[in-house]
Amino acid sequence: MNSKIIANGILRAIAIIAGILLLLYFLFKIQSVIVYIAIAAVISLIGRPIVIFLRRKLKFNNTLAVIVTMVIFIGLLLGLIRMFIPLVVEQGQNLALLDINQLQQNAENLYTEIITYFNISGVDVEQSIKDSGILSKLDYSILPNFLNSFLGGLGSSLVGLFSVLFISFFFLKDSKLFENGIITFIPDSKETRWKTSSEKIKDLLSRYFVGLIFQILILFVIYTIVLLIFGIDNAIVIAFLCALLNLIPYVGPLVSGILMIVLTMSSNLGESFSEVTLPKTIYVMIGFVIAQLIDNFFSQPFIFSKSVKSHPLEIFLVIIIAGLLFGIVGMIVAVPCYTAIKVILKAFLSENKVVKKLTKDL
Repeated sequence: MNSKIIANGILRAIAIIAGILLLLYFLFKIQSVIVYIAIAAVISLIGRPIVIFLRRKLKFNNTLAVIVTMVIFIGLLLGLIRMFIPLVVEQGQNLALLDINQLQQNAENLYTEIITYFNISGVDVEQSIKDSGILSKLDYSILPNFLNSFLGGLGSSLVGLFSVLFISFFFLKDSKLFENGIITFIPDSKETRWKTSSEKIKDLLSRYFVGLIFQILILFVIYTIVLLIFGIDNAIVIAFLCALLNLIPYVGPLVSGILMIVLTMSSNLGESFSEVTLPKTIYVMIGFVIAQLIDNFFSQPFIFSKSVKSHPLEIFLVIIIAGLLFGIVGMIVAVPCYTAIKVILKAFLSENKVVKKLTKDL
């Protein structure tokens, strides 16, 4: 009898492990669909305040409000594409991306100007560049390979875009669609608590993502003004890219600062390094630092305190831990996931001392 019970236990454990492995494999195979759903969920959270405004203030019915919201999103997307394609092409021409020989010559000239300005002697510029092997990897096959990869991914990108818009439409149209799917796995006795926490999560995350848009907009405006003041070519596209990188906590500002330095210098190739390139780069970086100070001491604390209702130190620790565990992706999703977990814990474990302390402001 005991041997039969042990055998059944072993078989049950094997079945559970096999089921978990199959589930993980299935999720791995449909990871693109999961990404589409996640992006659509974020879009629906951003669009939720617009839909509510149209329904309550302008008396639109639900379907019309959702359609208008989706048209706004699509219009913004098309506007960005129409604005940035010419700018990116122009920036590419300025950086000599389509002329490998010109790129090498520009890099050598800039390198020469830098070592001359800082009085670095005894260095054979041309030989050191050749020995480094960096520019030797640049050949005329780069552009065709890039174009082939771009065209190959264009089809899947269009499918992904259509999928995200399609899913977003129904998430906005039926705000309880995602919630009802989860309720299927929630015990009947816990449904009321889950519905309450679900509404709270949607409200907090909607405010959080809208706050992030304003954060990026503030940085974008400051970066654009700074770059335009000092006559940097394609200031808008550079400002947008650098502002967008700030979505990645802590790492993003560092990368955007390096990118701004490189693109500022590349916009002044051929000019005097000591009289033009270096001063402009320093002034631009001063403006960049001022923008970061405004973001760190005004924008971010305001967003965190008003949207997710968490202390800045609490958010800092959560982002660092998520980054150590899951890398860049973990840092990006740390705040919304942590907010959702806090709301759920308050709904189901409100009597716990630790939970009560963490969720006192919710």
